[in-house]
Amino acid sequence: MSGKYEPTKVEDNFYKIWEDRGYFEIDGNKEIQEFDENGKPKTFSIMMPPPNVTGSLHIGHALTFTLQDIITRFKRMDGYKTLWQPGTDHAGIATQNVVEKQLLAEGTTKEEIGREKFLERAWLQKETSGGNIVHQMRKLGVTPAWKRERFTMDEGLQEAVKEAFVSLYNEGYITQNNYMVNWCTHDGALSDIEVEHEEINGKFYHMIYKFADGSGEVQVATTRPETYFGDTAIMVHPEDERYKDIVGKEVLLPLTDRKIKVITDSHVDMEFGTGVVKVTPAHDQNDYEVGKRHDLEFIKVFDEKGILNEYCGEFAGLERLEAREPIVKKLQEEGYIVKIDEHNHQVGHCYRCKNIVEPFISQQWFLSEKVAQSSIEKTKAHNNFHPAHWINSYTAWMDELRPWCISRQLWWGHRIPVFTCDSCNHQWADKNDEPEACPKCGNKHYTQDPDVLDTWFSSALWAMSPLGWGNNGKLPELYNEKEDMKDFYPNSLLITGFDIMFFWVARMMMMGDHFQGKLPFKDIYMHALVRDEHGAKMSKSKGNVIDPLDMVEEHSADIIRFTLAFLAVQGRDIKLGAKNLEQFRNFTNKLYNAANFLTLNVDTFADLKDIEINTALGKYMQSRLSKAVEDVREALETFKFNEAASILYKFVWTEFCDWGIEYSKASKESISELGAIFKETLKLVSPFMPFISDFLYHRLSGTSLDDGAKSLMVTNFPKDIKQDKETEAMFAIIEEAITALRRAKVIIDMGNSKIAKAYIKLDSKIDTQLAKPFIEKLAKVEEIEFVSAKVENSITDVSDNLEVYLPTSEIDMSPIIDKLTKQKEKVEKEVAKLNGMLSNERFVANAPEAVVAENKQALEDAKTKLEKIENELKAIS
Repeated sequence: MSGKYEPTKVEDNFYKIWEDRGYFEIDGNKEIQEFDENGKPKTFSIMMPPPNVTGSLHIGHALTFTLQDIITRFKRMDGYKTLWQPGTDHAGIATQNVVEKQLLAEGTTKEEIGREKFLERAWLQKETSGGNIVHQMRKLGVTPAWKRERFTMDEGLQEAVKEAFVSLYNEGYITQNNYMVNWCTHDGALSDIEVEHEEINGKFYHMIYKFADGSGEVQVATTRPETYFGDTAIMVHPEDERYKDIVGKEVLLPLTDRKIKVITDSHVDMEFGTGVVKVTPAHDQNDYEVGKRHDLEFIKVFDEKGILNEYCGEFAGLERLEAREPIVKKLQEEGYIVKIDEHNHQVGHCYRCKNIVEPFISQQWFLSEKVAQSSIEKTKAHNNFHPAHWINSYTAWMDELRPWCISRQLWWGHRIPVFTCDSCNHQWADKNDEPEACPKCGNKHYTQDPDVLDTWFSSALWAMSPLGWGNNGKLPELYNEKEDMKDFYPNSLLITGFDIMFFWVARMMMMGDHFQGKLPFKDIYMHALVRDEHGAKMSKSKGNVIDPLDMVEEHSADIIRFTLAFLAVQGRDIKLGAKNLEQFRNFTNKLYNAANFLTLNVDTFADLKDIEINTALGKYMQSRLSKAVEDVREALETFKFNEAASILYKFVWTEFCDWGIEYSKASKESISELGAIFKETLKLVSPFMPFISDFLYHRLSGTSLDDGAKSLMVTNFPKDIKQDKETEAMFAIIEEAITALRRAKVIIDMGNSKIAKAYIKLDSKIDTQLAKPFIEKLAKVEEIEFVSAKVENSITDVSDNLEVYLPTSEIDMSPIIDKLTKQKEKVEKEVAKLNGMLSNERFVANAPEAVVAENKQALEDAKTKLEKIENELKAIS
């Protein structure tokens, strides 16, 4: 070995070999799988959060997949029958939006080409983008069971969705209602968590409503003047004395002849605005509830696309947001607007297209919140979140759960399996795409609901549907529903970002528990966001987006993976910048250089299990490896990826390289043992940095993956390494002596120079003959002598367990004394100068306070420095 490691020549080649050999599949590690007392294999399962087939890998994906791959590789090496289930999501709204934009660029629309042709285009988008993102995941080195890859709209998963829907429908949990929903005029109905609330700089419009009997007027304030055409009442608080005389009276809607009544309701905040509120039941969530309480008329003033209708008079045909300005202008001209105030308030936006969301009454399908009750209780009883505090967020949300609107006004997605008889109007849910006949009257003519299901409905089944649940036998050959469900459900672990806890995690909990009677995950690890190096959220507009594929090309997959793992502190956002990547590029260089040093001295090395460790240095490094193995295992078992990476980093860099390799220069016979220990260390590194660890392992072994040698990724993860506390204690003293001698040599300005003689007085017993060559070599002393008494006329350094002495009689001290004397004179002048300034009352009185404080601090620093120089001169003397 020589030169430098070139990842571009290794990574693609190694990945292809690993995949071609089937290492990623559930029996890819069959030779090392371990079994319980009943002959059953230990199993581990984890589901990949399926990325959308609309784009490419982003840095959040890279973090999720890296952490998942680390734990999967660890479990695979630790003898578990391991399934990391891969897949992609059809992403209803997002994919439909992408395809619609493509069509618009071609000068057509989905309506013009029709549903069937549109779906063909959507499937083409899936094939193109889905294949792209899978390619990008491979570049990151992740190892899911690719032969089992699923898509949320593949044939089997379509069966699972129908199975779940029909069961819930027949149990009464799914119903269709006219209900106020969150409505995007572009994407249709949205669930509560698909609405992003943002504060905007809006306006508060104070409008006049005149009494129908001509007796006066009342002032109402609103942020949405364009909806007043749908008012069916105005209301005041029943205890508001200011308005008790107008309750029951009628007012005229501005610009119209329509009359509405003044009502009372305790929902009104008497302290806000004028204390008089317009009631628009069809276009406001709170007004909707008021309307139901008071049996008011529900008047829609715009349609599904946001276009104003005949209720709006001359403004009919305008889009709701565009209509605001002309409506306000007209109201002002007619004297109906008293004033307009600036007003900051929260407005809901569609999480996909960022359109302003409307409260809108629509006939939709809803899943009852009652279906989640059992999973909520089980989760509260057994908090399996990591970090544990996420249970608080989960509980707070789930305790306020409302019916989930599961229908979407799209073409791309799982078509709702509900049919209505054209003859008797009977409605039923059916698992068959084309039912034979109406189950009530036998008529063969029926109509299927045109809407599709919310994307998250199919994703909510992801913990079990890819294993075969509900697939109705429509499974790839590798699958065995009965065995896979038994081995891999509940899933061992879920790793995902906290931002989709309610979109996805909570819904998988409710569905898994409902259909299987137990929660779908034994543990749930919620990671934080990846931000830029300054802590800012990444966005294209800020220009701070980091493309993980660019990072792989520039650095390597190993460096990206280790960096993300090292920074992944539980519950804390990751700040990712160039300095982090540079740090871990240096780490790969350290690994490579360590292997290079070893092979310069010995051609090939045996595995640790195949040799006996006999040298003191070998026993010491093996014992320190044992501690690293214990700590890395504990960190990984508790999902503390950053701690595991930090332990590895410290052991490799400091203990093995900075000390172990340097010690070996005084113990050539130990190098073959150190090579075996380093090979075992590479097994620890493998889950984090799989490419360079495999490369170096085979170089040290004299083997090659290309020639059929087994990969490191299907060897046993280190365990039960032999410890030797006595040898560790001796090397702790050796390290202490070397450090003390180096400090003493710095005093005489000979830190990097070799000296002839030094003495060491020990407070504890060690094998001095074994220790002597290591201390002499690393401290750069020609001869060390161990003594039992203090050595006079010496430079001394005292530490916890020993004292070291550098005899001044054997060192020409005059250049050092001259240098220190000159330094002393210079610092004494500085002290005198500063003392003089600070003793000058005029200077202290007139100089800025900051300048005086700065000079006082400079004086203290100079005195400290002078004291140190005087002590060094005293020690030399």
